[in-house]
Amino acid sequence: MEPLINRVAESEIEVFNLESLIERSDLAELDISQFLDKGFILREKEFRNSVKEFDWSTFQSKNVALYCSTDAIVPTWAYMLISVRLNGIAELVVHGRPDNLAKTMFRDILNTFDWSVYQDKIVVVKGCSSTVVPEDAYLHATTKLLEVARKVMYGEPCSSVPLWRRPKVATPSK
Repeated sequence: MEPLINRVAESEIEVFNLESLIERSDLAELDISQFLDKGFILREKEFRNSVKEFDWSTFQSKNVALYCSTDAIVPTWAYMLISVRLNGIAELVVHGRPDNLAKTMFRDILNTFDWSVYQDKIVVVKGCSSTVVPEDAYLHATTKLLEVARKVMYGEPCSSVPLWRRPKVATPSK
């Protein structure tokens, strides 16, 4: 009987894991409704005092999604005031729910990522990740990989879905 050979481990396939690009512990959310009267009414003086007295240290070095969970009409300046308080404390402040924050973070990371490490490689974009990776990040990563990779697939190296292969350059016949 011939020995079993793990062809996946011996293959040239490179795995690109989007989930490994950000730390979940760096993500935080702040619901602005806690600064509103009964969660709905913004009274400027009380709002400013609540914001001033709030302990912002919990957002130290965090990426913050700033939103309002109620149907309150919140003026833009209120979000701006909180952004001022988070300046120098938080790494990044994004208006919107945590999924908006994840999209922004991945877009920034993928735009500055060194894609040359995948030059002429066969790449599998790892699937089956947690909900922290938005679908938009998969699309953006795929677009970037098309510029450098030889072949792009989705899934796991042992069971992947082929997405794209660089066309072979036709050599002139003699």
